[in-house]
Amino acid sequence: MALSGMRGLSVFISDIRNCQNKEQERLRVDKELGNIRTRFKNEKGLTPYEKKKYVWKMLYIFMLGYDVDFGHMEAVSLISAPKYPEKQVGYIVTSCLLNENHDFLRLAINTVRNDIIGRNETFQCLALTLVGNIGGREFAESLAPDVQRLLISSSCRPLVRKKAGLCLLRLFRKNPDVVNVDGWSDRMAQLLDERDLGVLTSSMSLLVALVSNNHEAYWNCLPKCVKILERLARNQDVPQEYTYYGIPSPWLQVKTMRALQYFPTVEDPNTRRSLFEVLQRILMGTDVVKNVNKNNASHAVLFEALALVMHLDAEKEMMSQCVALLGKFIAVREPNIRYLGLENMTRMLMVTDVQDIIKRHQPQIITSLKDPDISIRRRALDLLYGMCDVSNAKDIVEELLQYLSTAEFAMREELSLKIAILAEKFAPDLSWYVDVILQLIDKAGEFVSDDIWFRVVQFVTNNEDLQPYAALKAKEYLDKPAIHETMVRVSAYILGEYSHLLSRRPGCSPKEIFSVIHEKLPAVSTSTIPILLSTYAKILMHTLPADPELQNQIWAIFRKYESCIDVEIQQRAVEYLELSKKGAVLMDVLAEMPKFPERQSALIKKAEDSEADTAEQSAIKLRAQQQQPSNALVVTDQRPANGSPPVSQLGLVKIPSVSNVHEQDHNSVDQGITQANGTLTVVDPQPPSAPSPDLLGDLLGTMAIEGHPGDVQGEKNLASGVKGDSNVEEALALAPVEEQTNTVQPIGDITERFQALCLKDSGVLYEDPYIQIGIKGEWRVHQGRLVLFLGNKNTSPLTSVQAIILPPSHLKMELSLVPETIPPRAQVQCPLEVVNLRPSRDVAVLDFSYKFGTHMVNVKLRLPAVLNKFLQPIPVSAEEFFPQWRSLSGPPLKLQEVVRGVRPMLLAEMANLFNSFRLMVCPGLDPNANNLVASTTFYSESTRAMLCLIRIETDPADRTQLRMTVASGDPTLTFELKEFIKEQLVALPTAAPRPATQVPPPQPQPASQPTAKSDPGALLAGLL
Repeated sequence: MALSGMRGLSVFISDIRNCQNKEQERLRVDKELGNIRTRFKNEKGLTPYEKKKYVWKMLYIFMLGYDVDFGHMEAVSLISAPKYPEKQVGYIVTSCLLNENHDFLRLAINTVRNDIIGRNETFQCLALTLVGNIGGREFAESLAPDVQRLLISSSCRPLVRKKAGLCLLRLFRKNPDVVNVDGWSDRMAQLLDERDLGVLTSSMSLLVALVSNNHEAYWNCLPKCVKILERLARNQDVPQEYTYYGIPSPWLQVKTMRALQYFPTVEDPNTRRSLFEVLQRILMGTDVVKNVNKNNASHAVLFEALALVMHLDAEKEMMSQCVALLGKFIAVREPNIRYLGLENMTRMLMVTDVQDIIKRHQPQIITSLKDPDISIRRRALDLLYGMCDVSNAKDIVEELLQYLSTAEFAMREELSLKIAILAEKFAPDLSWYVDVILQLIDKAGEFVSDDIWFRVVQFVTNNEDLQPYAALKAKEYLDKPAIHETMVRVSAYILGEYSHLLSRRPGCSPKEIFSVIHEKLPAVSTSTIPILLSTYAKILMHTLPADPELQNQIWAIFRKYESCIDVEIQQRAVEYLELSKKGAVLMDVLAEMPKFPERQSALIKKAEDSEADTAEQSAIKLRAQQQQPSNALVVTDQRPANGSPPVSQLGLVKIPSVSNVHEQDHNSVDQGITQANGTLTVVDPQPPSAPSPDLLGDLLGTMAIEGHPGDVQGEKNLASGVKGDSNVEEALALAPVEEQTNTVQPIGDITERFQALCLKDSGVLYEDPYIQIGIKGEWRVHQGRLVLFLGNKNTSPLTSVQAIILPPSHLKMELSLVPETIPPRAQVQCPLEVVNLRPSRDVAVLDFSYKFGTHMVNVKLRLPAVLNKFLQPIPVSAEEFFPQWRSLSGPPLKLQEVVRGVRPMLLAEMANLFNSFRLMVCPGLDPNANNLVASTTFYSESTRAMLCLIRIETDPADRTQLRMTVASGDPTLTFELKEFIKEQLVALPTAAPRPATQVPPPQPQPASQPTAKSDPGALLAGLL
């Protein structure tokens, strides 16, 4: 744009460029915007020159990134100016500042139409450019016929017709129902006879849009497209200005081949022969040269030709030629070309009869796994995964296992899943499959999903010949001094079921098997302990009564965990101890697992299913969920009046066998236990309407109520209900309560409770004289499951109970409906499913209300589904840390900030605090002893597994400040994690924080509160 002659604009641009910092620039922009606003108010005194100058300034300010919320009318009014300079600025600024739905555009429709149908070609081009950029429905309704006439007019210059073609393309794409193209087949065929390549290129773009919508009406254009390709391939009558680095109009070639791919086939033999001759010429004439621009243009044509060859299902000879050409590309030094070669070779796998040809390049593809560029490594992984079959599965899986040790964290989860799927689909024998999966868990246990080892268990259980071999391999891995927890799980399970098959082998006696498993117990998490307890019970079953010493050792472990705070561990310990005293009963209950029913692999199904559901599928799922009963569990406190002994001191009358649970057939062996009149009975709950996704749900356990050893778990009843949609939830969230000001005051500080739950997974979220709301969470990668425990502390029911989740945009949350009434001294469990979509610090809110007598209580509570819940600590070595740290060179992937106002603390105390944030402190990486380096992995649907690195630099002279550097591969994640850590550090209380595993003691009851004979607050806090 020519800005000469406008001195004020030139001076303003110079002032902006001379600003020393962003603040000076903002002040100068604000001053100028104020001046422009004042001048526009006195518009009567403005000359066309001044108005043009101020509008140009507005555009420049907008291009700098500032909001310009006025002056739009002045810009639109310049469109109707009679002179070109004013009309030009009007069109340009309107195109930049307004969108297609802006109301001011309606004022300009008539002016734009007059310019289009006028005789001034310059004005026609300006108007067509405006409509082609921001033309909406009203423009399409008013101007489409005029634009169509310009396109097919023989009296218009090619420049105008070219812009008319692009303008019509915009209008048709945005409003295909408004633009009338019926009967345009012959006109499009005429346009394809154009000699001017500019008009021909814009017409071809329009044809691509038309045939993508309805190819049946444009069959007569297919021979014309082939002739255009022939003309370009032979460089016939192609002007020099349309030749790019010696390639005749590569853009037109690409568009033409794209249009041909919308036709299902080429039926005419002469046309088909001519087309394949052109494609053969393109394949033969493309090579890698030193000029990057020429490479880009020629490869754009080549890869579109490859796509057309695959679409037309060409002869095997041409397919072989394509694969050979791509084989040359994946071996060149230029990374972009290697990437394109691998990507297109992967696409060619979809074509039959080329897999054997691609296998010839397997060594080069494997070499690409070691490429410095992660995108090339990903494409090589996809290609190896696609080309694998029975003949080469062993070689490819072995290479992938070797690569797994050096692969970056961002790829390990995907790589692990693909190795598992290949091993299952193409295993020559099941023993090889077991070897591969155990190696996979050994090398990358942190990135191996539970579905993988569940599948191994299913294969071993269903194949008797495989059981001794699998048990022996599990024993070998357990003999290692350090293995991943997932390996402990699968090995313990297999040995629990089949270690008796190894009893005659040296070093495999029951006592030795127990000893090697028990060595791993101190290092595992609470979710693994139930599996180990089940294994001990199985070992005990096979040795009773031959080894009293081993029996006493196992009994001592069961007694130790009888008082564990985790309900799953406590229940198993109590039940296994009592069962083991019954002798034959233990043999019946812990019988060997039956065979699993044959069904499609969950891993293969996961790979085949599309990640995004269609709207129809989502609606079907929603309707299905609304028809399912609620998962809320009502637990009634029924303490016996005669002071009966606790569960651990009683024999169980009846218990279901933990072996009778198949994959996805049962949720858990969690049973309701009711104690009445001194008799203990086990009540089976009704089976849930939806199957569990876990193969070994009974071994992993489900969320349940945790109690003191002497407490008795009440009966569990399924409370039915339907799930409300979001509109209903929003309406309920805004509905007024009877009393806006709560007369009932909470017990304890709600903010402190929330902050404590941000660092641990269970505790009390809210408590008042009538109700206690506890929470317990389980988190796995980007998904979580919270259970809300709503406990009525009184002898009267709570009525009008409502619980509504108000989730932020980055969380997908589904809550089981709460019964409207909570019985006296009862507790309701409400499962809440959480899916993290992207990184954010926004917090979900629980809008909870209930009525007790005349008191209506409504509270809004923040839920601890916060950013650090989706972190998984991960250790990194110096060899892994420093390349990642250096690759994230600066903003926005690496951010640094000095944090002031931090509570002074020792370095060890700060390390413990970071561990509670789920950040693993890595000692020895920073040479400065006053600094900390931490690492973690963040999980969400958008980022998947994303490695995060943190460095904290402290000043021994001033512990109230520190410098923090956070780095990750996602800019949003880096910023959100930095702000989260800063907020946590600044919000620290003056006293040291409680450990993450500590459960806060129950709050004392106020004197004015209604009380029962026993302290309900203490009871419900114990349940948490």
